[in-house]
Amino acid sequence: MSGESPNSQPKSQVFTAANLVTAIRIVLIPVFVYVLLAPWPSQFPYMHGVEPYKPWFAAAVFAILALTDSVDGYLARSRNEITTLGQFLDPLADKILVCAALLALCELNTLPSWIALVIIARDFIVSGLRMVAGTRGVVIPASWYGKVKTAVTLVAILLFLVKDSATIQSLGPQFAWGFQLFSWAVMICAVLLTVFSMVDYFVKAEDKLHLFKPESFADDSRTSDSIATHVLQLGRTTGNKIATAESCTGGGVAAALTDIPGSSDVFLGGVVSYANEVKESVLDVSSSDLETQGAVSSVVAEQMAQGALRRLDADIAVSVTGIAGPGGAVPGKPVGTVWFGIADRNGVASEMRSFEGDRAGVRRQSVRHALLMVEHRLSH
Repeated sequence: MSGESPNSQPKSQVFTAANLVTAIRIVLIPVFVYVLLAPWPSQFPYMHGVEPYKPWFAAAVFAILALTDSVDGYLARSRNEITTLGQFLDPLADKILVCAALLALCELNTLPSWIALVIIARDFIVSGLRMVAGTRGVVIPASWYGKVKTAVTLVAILLFLVKDSATIQSLGPQFAWGFQLFSWAVMICAVLLTVFSMVDYFVKAEDKLHLFKPESFADDSRTSDSIATHVLQLGRTTGNKIATAESCTGGGVAAALTDIPGSSDVFLGGVVSYANEVKESVLDVSSSDLETQGAVSSVVAEQMAQGALRRLDADIAVSVTGIAGPGGAVPGKPVGTVWFGIADRNGVASEMRSFEGDRAGVRRQSVRHALLMVEHRLSH
């Protein structure tokens, strides 16, 4: 085990303030669609003169719903109420809101359907990649492309909601034409960022999931000794020095490498950071990440690998942190859950594996997989 405790996990409450805000946002999306598309001014007495202002009312509702996304995020972080339900509902609410707005604009013949298709399809594709990554325990971080794309798309939708309104037209043909041109420019930027962000996500997914490469780990029947021997040979050939940072394996990866005669010309050393205090003081792992994410997590595994890389001045470092058993399991992280980090001068990545067997078996499989990760990185 490696210091994982139930208290370090995100809170499991369902009815948190952040979740309530997110749920309200989802419930109010049909209200936005109704305000935009329904002939409600004619359904209420004394409101017949409001018809020209419908797009502005709809834009106001849309803006409020979009802004609440930052509200629930702030509440979740500031109150330490990050929940599994919230992590599911928050992106779902954003996607439903954007999809509803795009489809409504298509219904009004304000937006070509191909633009809506590109933006919606991108979200389906990225969600599918996240599902695949989740099944492998891999976290693919969002890039600035995705964040800027979301902001620009929301602005573009707001502009398209009002660009054909009577209010804009009443300001004169030159202003109306300029507003139309500006609205289309922002929407085209949103489409381009949508495509760029999807490509960027594929690049990151390929780096971690190897989508377009055959999986070589599963069918590899070699022993740890033979893999360690090959790792050392690759290190000599490429001129790379290797370091390790281990928790649940207790130095097993370092032992596998040093069991091979002559390994000192490649293997620099390792840090056995079994306690969280050692992870913090020696490997510079964030104490807040240890508290919120737990020692057995992607972010900690990556920081451990980066810490070993810096401390030992290595070219490549591998880390292992997991729950070998027989105790130590927490909700969502059963015995056999192991996170691995791999870092070099070009960056860091992490992945999770779920191993079966007793404590010795989990540790043995973890050592072998860590060696395979180093071998794979040195070979590419």
